[in-house]
Amino acid sequence: MTNVYERADFDSPWKEILEAYFPQAMQFFFPETAALIDWERPYEFLNTEFQQIAREAEQGKRYADQLVKVWQIQGEELWLLIHVEIQAQKEDTFSKRMFTYNFRIFDRFDKPATSLAILCDTNCEWRPSNYSYNYPHTRLNFEFGIVKLLDYENRLQELENNNNPFATVVMAHLKTQQTRSSPEERKIWKFSLIRRLYDLGFQEQDIRNLYRFIDWVMILPKVLENQLWEEVKQFEQERTMRYVTTGERIGYERGIQEGEQAIILKLLKRRVGELSPELQARIESLSVNQLEALGEALLDFTHEADLVNWLETN
Repeated sequence: MTNVYERADFDSPWKEILEAYFPQAMQFFFPETAALIDWERPYEFLNTEFQQIAREAEQGKRYADQLVKVWQIQGEELWLLIHVEIQAQKEDTFSKRMFTYNFRIFDRFDKPATSLAILCDTNCEWRPSNYSYNYPHTRLNFEFGIVKLLDYENRLQELENNNNPFATVVMAHLKTQQTRSSPEERKIWKFSLIRRLYDLGFQEQDIRNLYRFIDWVMILPKVLENQLWEEVKQFEQERTMRYVTTGERIGYERGIQEGEQAIILKLLKRRVGELSPELQARIESLSVNQLEALGEALLDFTHEADLVNWLETN
């Protein structure tokens, strides 16, 4: 059973952190592919193209997927489909879905995509890496790259010594899983990971980005959360930070976000009626900027379908 301090929408922080540190993600998780890429040339997130091939609504799930155009060192264009599988248990149709997305990209855009998956589940045995069928005159064997976060459990020292932002991301994810039934222990680890950002000498914006990821996935009961914030504030004051503390900034942003959510949800109920838990969860995962855009758009909504269409295109 899920604890009351667990979040269901882990896809939002993963998408944000992948966008903020895409080269570092590739170098950390898929170094062989990263070595092919000319990082001096700009890369591009193909959100519109991905929406054209994705059919999440058919399955009632949301995924932290990114379709990215990069340039190889030889000067050739390369499309990467990065999928973060955040489901808590193995999914029997996962390999087929990876193949389907790859084929849809090829079919619609005439581009072969390199498909890569980051598996965040807790099942050591589940390691999907191919989709195949074999008939007398037709044969298919589609293979894709995978990284299993669970494999890093025995490499904690290596992660602690690594200043790639995704070492912190992986540690936060693993410690969230390991402390599901121990909020006190989670609080200790959360503070340790936040303090580590300063110890590694990250810049202010990097600290804020990673703090936000840690804060989102390592949610605590309210009492412990307040205790943690006081500890972080005292720690930052001892470090004589010259800017508003990270905790205060993110707390301020989160307060704005929660206030916006409440208003938007109330307005939506008036415009389109009661929302399903799935739709409400999607709205609660939106950023402040997305909530502001939705606040303007919803004035033209008359049916729930208008909201669904907006969410799928923004």
